[in-house]
Amino acid sequence: MRFPGNSLRLNILANLTFLIVAAMLLISIVMVKFEERDLIQGKLQMGDLLSRSLQQMVGDELMRPGRKTYGSPSLTSKKQTILALIQRAGFEGAALVDRKGIALFTSLPDGEERKMGLAQARHSLITRQTAVRFSGQVWGVLWPAHDMMMITTPLIEQKGLLGSIAVWGDLRPIYRKIRRSEKLVLIYILLNTLVLISVGLYLLSRTVVNPVNRLLRLTETFEEGELLPLFPDAGENEIGQLNRSLNLMLSRLDENKKELQAHITSLEQANVEIRKTQEELIMSEKLASVGRLATGIAHEIGNPMGIILGYMDLLKRGDLSPDERADFLERVESEITRINDIIRQLLDFSRPAGGEPDRVRLHELLRATIRILKPQPLMSDVQLDIAFDASRDTIWADPNQVQQVLLNIMMNAADAMSQEKRLTIETSNTPDTIRIQFKDTGSGIPEEDLGRIFDPFYTTKPPGKGTGLGLSVSHKIIRNLGGIIRAENNRGTGTTITIDIPLYREGEEDSCPRNGS
Repeated sequence: MRFPGNSLRLNILANLTFLIVAAMLLISIVMVKFEERDLIQGKLQMGDLLSRSLQQMVGDELMRPGRKTYGSPSLTSKKQTILALIQRAGFEGAALVDRKGIALFTSLPDGEERKMGLAQARHSLITRQTAVRFSGQVWGVLWPAHDMMMITTPLIEQKGLLGSIAVWGDLRPIYRKIRRSEKLVLIYILLNTLVLISVGLYLLSRTVVNPVNRLLRLTETFEEGELLPLFPDAGENEIGQLNRSLNLMLSRLDENKKELQAHITSLEQANVEIRKTQEELIMSEKLASVGRLATGIAHEIGNPMGIILGYMDLLKRGDLSPDERADFLERVESEITRINDIIRQLLDFSRPAGGEPDRVRLHELLRATIRILKPQPLMSDVQLDIAFDASRDTIWADPNQVQQVLLNIMMNAADAMSQEKRLTIETSNTPDTIRIQFKDTGSGIPEEDLGRIFDPFYTTKPPGKGTGLGLSVSHKIIRNLGGIIRAENNRGTGTTITIDIPLYREGEEDSCPRNGS
């Protein structure tokens, strides 16, 4: 069976293998240490038995009066028996000294081991205690260890101290024996590991991996509005709790989604109402502006009407020549056309906006707005300075809304000027926008009020002179176009209103929002 590289089963297998192998190796190390200790302890016990056996064999010789010191015939005759006993005990040699420290017997030729054995035997005479000494160094089983062990035992009888015996043995056979047995232990560890991993993986797969995989398959085929079915064997363990927790979470998510959908529907309805209210607010401000314009329009219409009435009185006379009659009729027609143009401009501005944006030449819209305002009494003594320096003036907008912004700003500027009345209108380009600046020579705006002039219903005009909605509506329209409108006081006198509107780009009509939204 192939497992994905990041599967839960493979991770469990890897971790389980590591833990079992590590545990087996630790157990093996402990077993090796215990085995080494037991074998060395057995060697010590064998050395003690060997010393006692040698004491029995040479005890009579040590107690015999008038014995020779070294190489006595009695000891020489027993040498082969002593050597055989030493070898059967697993030791390499022995040394015997009398109570005076004189060497009576040694089974090794002259050398360091012989000298060390005699020295340890004589030391045991002094201390009258059995001693064990390890020497040398060799690689043991898993770590460095001593390769030689020496046991010295004083020979004491009822009559007193007779002498001392030293036996020494090689420990390397013990290490070789342990290493041979360690191979079997490693095979045992390998077999145990395979068995434990197989059993552990089966149990963990049945209790953990398989339920998790079933839960994953259920979540992958989950459809909205459903609950995950409970496992037949899902009890009170963590898997069953996870199954129930997922169902609880899905229920809450479904409830939250319904609540969210209800909020979205409510917000959409509120957005429609807000947009409708905004459009009504813009229209009401436009009608307020139309009301202010109506006074000037009535005055402007009165002049041509008087001229028409005068020519009509002349036409009633019967003494007019055909040429004079034709000239008078042509003059009447010209004045009627003038009246029609004035009324059409007012009707075009007061008509509800269609809400559909289009390409607008801003310079043409500025000129049309100026023509609407010229007949107004408030503009009669205002000097207009026009500097249309922008090389690109096409924007994507609702022309009626933009004209309302221009009209509001120009009328506010005319209202703000009392003595020297000069309104400068300038246009210029930045890389992506067209900038329009309206500079008047009025009294300016108090610094503390500059940040509030675009708030709804805020006005510095006396009651009955303004609604406080003109600049607020203008700010809303410009912001919907992606532009910026701001006000600042001039260094001398007056205020400058600056408007930045993004220029039209090809294809913009496919991506721009409709209805001014």
